[in-house]
Amino acid sequence: MLALFLGGTPGFADAALAAPGAPHVKLSMDQARTMALNVVPGSIIHSELEKENGAWRFSFDIELNGEMHEVGIDADSGQIVENSSASPLKHD
Repeated sequence: MLALFLGGTPGFADAALAAPGAPHVKLSMDQARTMALNVVPGSIIHSELEKENGAWRFSFDIELNGEMHEVGIDADSGQIVENSSASPLKHD
């Protein structure tokens, strides 16, 4: 799996995608982020653009009510390709 970490810095995704060697995708990180938050309206903990099974997708780890969710958005079509949840977050 090839991934580009795009963090939470506004505008960083667009700059990263314009860099030499970066993939050309139709959606911006901001567009994908909005779509992911429409699916799971929580707090984004981690985001990245990654190549999985030959296709580029934006992946978001989102916390909602103490539970972690992963939402994947196809970077070209905008289709939701993953919407899964993991075990509750552990708080020390």
